Amino acid sequence: MNRNLVFTIVGAVVLIAALLLGVSLWRSNYVKVEEEVEEPRSGEAASNPLYILKLALRNDKVKVDARQRLALALHPLQPRDTVLIYRDPRTLSKADADALLGWVERGGHLIVRTPPLRDKLGESPVPVLDTLGLTLLDADDSSPQDQRNDCVGLYERGLEQQSLFCNARRFYYYNSDVEPDYAWGDEDEAYVYARFPRGKGSVDVLADMDFLSNRGNANPLLSAFSFGTDEIAAPANAAFARQLLAPNYRAGTIHLIYAAEVPSLWKTLIFNSWMAWLPLLLWLLGWLWQRTQRFGPLRPAPALERRSLLEHIVASGEHIYRYGYGAILYEAARRAFLLRLRRRDPYAAAQQGQEQVALLVERYKQDPTLGAAAIGDALTQPLTRDHAAFRTRIATLIRMRNRL
Repeated sequence: MNRNLVFTIVGAVVLIAALLLGVSLWRSNYVKVEEEVEEPRSGEAASNPLYILKLALRNDKVKVDARQRLALALHPLQPRDTVLIYRDPRTLSKADADALLGWVERGGHLIVRTPPLRDKLGESPVPVLDTLGLTLLDADDSSPQDQRNDCVGLYERGLEQQSLFCNARRFYYYNSDVEPDYAWGDEDEAYVYARFPRGKGSVDVLADMDFLSNRGNANPLLSAFSFGTDEIAAPANAAFARQLLAPNYRAGTIHLIYAAEVPSLWKTLIFNSWMAWLPLLLWLLGWLWQRTQRFGPLRPAPALERRSLLEHIVASGEHIYRYGYGAILYEAARRAFLLRLRRRDPYAAAQQGQEQVALLVERYKQDPTLGAAAIGDALTQPLTRDHAAFRTRIATLIRMRNRL
């Protein structure tokens, strides 16, 4: 039997045995496991920070209306409704703020927050809160007893403590006309929550409303892939939210006014669409590399046709001078000077010899290079082959003509 054939058969047998052994090991160690992967939210769940609160209220048979704008003309408020404004109260117009407070006096329940602590307020007005007489801590306020950057612990029996109002803008109400029914905080640390009665209704003021949102406490670098644990899902936060909505709960409609949190287009493209743009980017870079001009030409570029009028004039002058007609060129320059002199100074142009030179010296007395000798030489025709004198006199005539 041929030795090569034997080696081929032995190699095939070894390869088949290795494949069978690998399949057997994989089947003996393979375990089927189910794993749940949370997909990025889309639609209203991704843009509405109060979406889970909205679903929870609907499941509890409560009328709820979630929208991005207050729009009182399109959504009239009833006396037993509740309005929760998740947005910065500074976005409210004065007309909307006055309408909301008038509606509260008829039995409505308004819930607002203080502006974010990262923004410096200064003397800028804050609708609703200024009317209630609240004093807001500013971003640069600091005192030994100021604890506005600390979190507040929320306790529920049998559960771990929930941290609320971290890095939130606290407030005082010592300028308010009425005492709050409920207040959370003290005079030294300022307050994070208070409920103020107003007419037949009430106004709740909170340092922030993060505990009502869908936003989780996961690593923000992974927020494009996971939303973490929802704040509203924490038991203590849900219980506090229920107490917050208690005054008109199930008595009317709860209006949730939020600012849409739409993810950035570039962030969405980078994290969720890389399988499309990365191959296109590689293709574009390859095409640009192919079309890019290489360094260094293989042959010198051919001379282009030139049609410059100045080059023709210079070439014509050099041709005339080369064949001994320099006197014609000199006479043309002298005639051009005398024609302009006749227009500028007819008296000097009409003179001859030294009288004309003296008048020109007086005229050009501010230029020390145009003395009597230079002007006299310029007005005298040079010798035929005296190249230096020819260039000097032509240059002097042109300078004298330009200075007229």
